[in-house]
Amino acid sequence: MCGRYAATLPPEMLAELFKLLNRIDYPPRYNIAPTQPIIAIWEQEARRTAQLVRWGFVPGWVKDPRKFPLLINARAESMAEKPSFRDAVKRMRCVIPASGYYEWMKGPDGKKRPYYITLENDEPMAFAGLYSTWSGPEGEEIDTAAVVTVEPNLEISSIYDRMPAILRGTQAIDDWLNTRDVNARDAVKLTVPPPPGAMKYVPVGKAIGSATAEGPDLIRPLTAEELSAEAGSSPPRRKKAAGGEQGELF
Repeated sequence: MCGRYAATLPPEMLAELFKLLNRIDYPPRYNIAPTQPIIAIWEQEARRTAQLVRWGFVPGWVKDPRKFPLLINARAESMAEKPSFRDAVKRMRCVIPASGYYEWMKGPDGKKRPYYITLENDEPMAFAGLYSTWSGPEGEEIDTAAVVTVEPNLEISSIYDRMPAILRGTQAIDDWLNTRDVNARDAVKLTVPPPPGAMKYVPVGKAIGSATAEGPDLIRPLTAEELSAEAGSSPPRRKKAAGGEQGELF
């Protein structure tokens, strides 16, 4: 699953990149965790705006969010049939901007090591997302969202068995957000793993495990000396396409 990510794009660049009609002054975040406020982008009446929402999807039909499970991810393969997500796939799709995300890989000794994962070219990511507006009995409203996940591509399969659905290119983003003209069936087809070679990853410090940790040092790759100093650290081997050789990442 995708349970931690970073979003460091300046507000003015975010507005330009995603063709927004508004701008949210959101500070660079290097450790965004579930239940925290995140930026989600959606369209209503052809107006594309960024909104602050809670990371943790709550369907509109839920009576008490406090008694509902925390849904931070939606599996692409089943979201159109799941009662929690099927209406959102039709009418409430969003994009969640990110710079990179974190995943933990279990080593041969059973210990987990965090990795920071980005696109190979370091461009911003556009996670496919779903959002919902929950209305309470006293008239209160809460906007919430979940990140859509897919099977991993070649590189990420070394680390984990799921990854965020990253929308590739302007047309994919436009179609995902266009709930008026693009139906749920066609939208689901946009949520596919990126091609081999599209992703890269580096080992980072275990401080990312704390939801209160923050700052650019969290995405700093560990040096060979730091890795060797940590008992049980075993970096994954980068996979290559069929016919190629496998080489170590470090």
